[in-house]
Amino acid sequence: MVSPVRVWLNRTYAENVFFMDQLRRNPADRAVEIHATHGDPDSPVLAAADTAELEPEGLSPAGYVEYALDQCARRGIDVFVPRLHQSAIVAHRAEFEAAGTALLAPPPEAVAVFQDKVVAYEAVRAIGVPVPPWWRVRTAGELVRAVEELEDLGHRACFKPASGAGGVGFRMVTRDPFSLAHLNGFPSPSVPLPLVVEALRAAEEPVDWLVMPRLEQPEVSVDCLTGPDDRVRLAVGRTKNGRRRGFTLHERWLTPARRIAEAFGLHHLSNVQFRMYEDRPVLMDVNTRPAGGLHQLALCGINVPWAAVRLALGDDPGELEPPFLGQDYTVVSGPRPLRPVTLPQQRPDLATAPATPAPATPAPLAAQAAQAAQAAATLGTPAP
Repeated sequence: MVSPVRVWLNRTYAENVFFMDQLRRNPADRAVEIHATHGDPDSPVLAAADTAELEPEGLSPAGYVEYALDQCARRGIDVFVPRLHQSAIVAHRAEFEAAGTALLAPPPEAVAVFQDKVVAYEAVRAIGVPVPPWWRVRTAGELVRAVEELEDLGHRACFKPASGAGGVGFRMVTRDPFSLAHLNGFPSPSVPLPLVVEALRAAEEPVDWLVMPRLEQPEVSVDCLTGPDDRVRLAVGRTKNGRRRGFTLHERWLTPARRIAEAFGLHHLSNVQFRMYEDRPVLMDVNTRPAGGLHQLALCGINVPWAAVRLALGDDPGELEPPFLGQDYTVVSGPRPLRPVTLPQQRPDLATAPATPAPATPAPLAAQAAQAAQAAATLGTPAP
């Protein structure tokens, strides 16, 4: 009997519940057991896992590596997909391999290049991939000069942290004075330049920002699966233009993404993001981890998480190509079950779970699906 593949995802994004679903629905019908750890007890990733633990707080990167090695040994982890403290973890790949755990992550040299966006832009430009103009700023004076230069070129300026993930810290600069217009409707990423300058001058520590022109849509995120031989096995672009999403295999996006993945050894799963600067695509960001939207490639008939796990275990899936491109779509939110718990502020008659301590491990996904099906039958609606 073939033993289940044990996969661990550490403190990761909520969207990776879909990553976990796809591993369980793999085309080989191989049993997969998923372990998850997180700092938030209400993370849906914990609820969706077969076994789950809360991560200890306050660990240094070195301390977290020791914690991770212990988790892998105690849980018999075959494949570890690290997000938190990825750079520290991949530096100890040999120790994880000695414990029988494969890391689904690039080597430390590749991770280091893309931790700092300035280093990344310089390295990527050196291999011929276009990047937007940028200024690294740490003071109010540097910010004003960069904004003025961009405005002289006819562009609207924006800034973001030189290191960071996703859109955290991204803001667009406006010359409009702060007024009620900024308080109407939904919060805006636009901030008046004088307020930013004032905040910088009052700050005790300098910032480390990248100032760039605001790049235009479409935004294209190319998901890549790359082998330890630096050869890309799969590259598919996911397009975003407002609410509309879609897929592309156009080489104007895929060729530079492959070049980056192969040149820098972005082994296993990575995500290369582009936007438009004037009339050409330029690099926006590179993620050395699975993208939160990776599961959307299921609409193209491919199970990328499973292909990545196979590759990590030494079972090379070979070059992959989607059998078709899915139709355009949009993204909406939906409910996912959480670990049962009664919050202190809930009235007993409104509590959605008995007032008992949460179990050490959440119910398996199959049990949750059965409960959802029973509830749907009671309501007379189709089960999810």
